[in-house]
Amino acid sequence: MSISSTIKSIQDIMRKDVGVDGDAQRVGQLVWLLFLKIFDDREQEWELLDDSYRSPMPERCRWRNWAADPEGITGDELKDFIDGQLFPTLQNLQEYSTTPAAFVVRSVFEDAYNYMKSGQLIRQVINKIQEGVDFNKAQERHAFGDMYEQLLRDLQSAGNAGEFYTPRPVTEFMVRMVDPKLDEKVMDPACGTGGFLTCTIEHKRSHYVKTAEDERTLQASIFGVEKKPLPHLLATTNMILHGIEVPNQIRHDNTLARPLISWGPSERVHCIVANPPFGGMEEDGIETNFPAAFRTRETADLFLVLIMHLLKDGGRAAVVLPDGFLFGEGIKSRIKEKLLTECNLHTIVRLPNGVFNPYTGIKTNLLFFTKGTPTKNVWFYEHQYPAGYKSYSKTKPMRIEEFATEQAWWGNEVDGFASREENEFAWKVSLDELKARNWNLDCKNPHIGEQISHDPDELLRKYANLQDEISDLRDQLKAVLAEALERQA
Repeated sequence: MSISSTIKSIQDIMRKDVGVDGDAQRVGQLVWLLFLKIFDDREQEWELLDDSYRSPMPERCRWRNWAADPEGITGDELKDFIDGQLFPTLQNLQEYSTTPAAFVVRSVFEDAYNYMKSGQLIRQVINKIQEGVDFNKAQERHAFGDMYEQLLRDLQSAGNAGEFYTPRPVTEFMVRMVDPKLDEKVMDPACGTGGFLTCTIEHKRSHYVKTAEDERTLQASIFGVEKKPLPHLLATTNMILHGIEVPNQIRHDNTLARPLISWGPSERVHCIVANPPFGGMEEDGIETNFPAAFRTRETADLFLVLIMHLLKDGGRAAVVLPDGFLFGEGIKSRIKEKLLTECNLHTIVRLPNGVFNPYTGIKTNLLFFTKGTPTKNVWFYEHQYPAGYKSYSKTKPMRIEEFATEQAWWGNEVDGFASREENEFAWKVSLDELKARNWNLDCKNPHIGEQISHDPDELLRKYANLQDEISDLRDQLKAVLAEALERQA
């Protein structure tokens, strides 16, 4: 039975349980069970490699001792064990062990929840996992990596408040262009399920890891923070699947909840790759962690200020941001002024509609910048649909091969991208010009004639502008009439 069909049959069993309601709960339930199975398989490996290995969990809580036997405890006894012993023990694991592995298990179970009400159905799910998944077989681990991506996509349908998991080709392209070196610290301050970090791990392994010492350097160089419990659990599991042995540097926290000034020099990093949630609003008071000039409750804007702060001098970032940031005014203008004067915003890749379909139609952009030197010119590159595409869909997803043209054009930051040339999709705009535009970065492609836009956001914006103009004219007309009437009187 393939891993894919194992997962499907598990979800079918869960649908029979009255306690589990909807995709997000099904995924949440499945992932903590999978985490314990994955962890147990990894522990078997560690025990073989190290005679002195000691589990961070008490014996009764290890998967092998309560779940692995298909004829083991079931019904009310199983349900009572999970709710009364397993969860309380793992949520307070610091009382048993203070190892980094214990920290990881505890943080995973901090907000996990057993939704299932039927012990018999829980036993059926556990038996399916036990017989269908073996993470010590390399090919199965790889197959599960693909299956895991599918699970994450299932969860995307529950995307809200601007949380849309970034398509794999976008994360891969961003990581390739930032090119994190072996010993460079890489961070994602809103890491979701860990897509950018797993891409970074694969990039470093394929380009820079040659020895066991290199692998240890890699393991210590990856950092992520995620505020929501389920994505954090998914990210931690994702790290273990990608060979990060003890992913205790994936923290369950809100990066914005700390005063900006409290991030010290030792916490600065070389690279940041991120897709901060946009369209969401932070809770009251979070903005007071930021200097007065940048106080806003718009999540993506606060994250951009934080990202600039967290980079070392010479540090590089690639960030996904919506069109609204490019043309936005007020605080957005001040943030853009800071970005362009303190960093070299050398490239903006403008993505077409539909990259995040079906979760949002908002147009997005990839901003690439390096901290420490001001911007002279911003290069824009307009990403094109493949031939025959009018948008992306489930049957026509985005593919990494599409970015080959950008990669061929990219050049090298060391020589100031001297090889770059303007073409029908690429153009540059000087800092002076952007300053004169009040830092509006919504620069249209000059090589393409004026096009009629059918983008609803843009049409609504134009409509609002027209309404403002009409209102101004009406006020002027009223003033002129009033003046004329006064004269007659």
